[in-house]
Amino acid sequence: MRGRKSADTLDIDEVRTRFESWRQTRKGKARIPDALWLAAVQVARRDGVNQTAATLHLDGGKLKRRMMATGSAPDKTMRPAFVEMMVPHAVGASECTIELEGRNGKLRIHWKGATAADLAGLSRALWDAVS
Repeated sequence: MRGRKSADTLDIDEVRTRFESWRQTRKGKARIPDALWLAAVQVARRDGVNQTAATLHLDGGKLKRRMMATGSAPDKTMRPAFVEMMVPHAVGASECTIELEGRNGKLRIHWKGATAADLAGLSRALWDAVS
């Protein structure tokens, strides 16, 4: 005998089939049964509200409110499981010269060991000072 899938392993196609079957057999303007809403919420938790609503032909706002009511809103703060950091290979100490000329004179900065972030910060500070 084949066991039922757990609620967490519901497939979107299975839920879509349930909705289509219910729509074909419902009488009049009957409301969507709670069991179908629960299945839709469980799929939306995994696949997202917009995709689930479009696939199941549901109002995305209602689906989201149902998710909030069950305390299972989608987690938008999901952190990636792995982040690769690419560190540039330092051949030697990087250095640059920045020369600025304005009405009040000239400024020359010779900087050793500067990174792109350092230069961005300096540029922002200089820009803010004259703006």
